[in-house]
Amino acid sequence: MANSLSHHVSTVFDQVARVYDFPLLQRLAYQPIQDVVLARLRAAGSQRIVDVGCGTGILSTRIADELAPTAVYGCDMSEGMLAKARARSSAVQWKRTPAEALPFDDASIDAVISTNAFHFFDQPAAVAEFHRVLAPGGLMMIGVVNPVSTGRRLLLWVGTGGGSVGNFPTPDEMRILATQAGFSSVTHHTVRGWTGEGLTVAAK
Repeated sequence: MANSLSHHVSTVFDQVARVYDFPLLQRLAYQPIQDVVLARLRAAGSQRIVDVGCGTGILSTRIADELAPTAVYGCDMSEGMLAKARARSSAVQWKRTPAEALPFDDASIDAVISTNAFHFFDQPAAVAEFHRVLAPGGLMMIGVVNPVSTGRRLLLWVGTGGGSVGNFPTPDEMRILATQAGFSSVTHHTVRGWTGEGLTVAAK
């Protein structure tokens, strides 16, 4: 099921990539959580950062430009999205890969982030994979849209061609996913914004 969902979503996003960077959509739906993630990465001093479900690469590029870490990797399954991302920045290493099978060695990454994409993943497998690639003390930050927000309905429509796929876990469910994968110090923070998005932060 996860593989078929991933294929469906990546196919839709190949088409959505043409309008995904629309400024109003970015400002209302994506920028609030991205600003919070950037602030936390800056405070942590993370140097090897992976953005999973990077889309057209706006956040990955901001990380490279504003934080100048040692390495930034943008990962996505949509070739259409990655084509836009590659045109946006050569400072990020773009990779076509699923969240559940990242092309990184064990304990080789300082921070794994994912915003506005986690609802499409095989969530237990993705969180376990994030834990695998993170170095001791590394951070996982996952932004999840509030399942009862108006913004969620539009994002689902945009992201699935009018469908209703996607699982939006609650903060308690996110805490369980993280602790079962071996993370500690799991916290959840509400981010002010149109989608009512929350950010789960966990340390390895």
